[in-house]
Amino acid sequence: MWLTPVQGSVTRRAPNSGRKPRQPPMKVRSSLKSLKGRHRDCKVVRRKGRTYVINKTDPRFKAKQG
Repeated sequence: MWLTPVQGSVTRRAPNSGRKPRQPPMKVRSSLKSLKGRHRDCKVVRRKGRTYVINKTDPRFKAKQG
């Protein structure tokens, strides 16, 4: 037995409505010195034995080492 939807009862959402846009993954590099110079707000931070490049104004510049 096949059920057919009643006309007008199917609601469709626009793609990605109500969702955050996906950020690109964090870059993993053996040397972060060159990545620090990509943007003026980039900072090198050590957390839990790893070295990160963070940028709060433009998150696409984030990277980690180790």
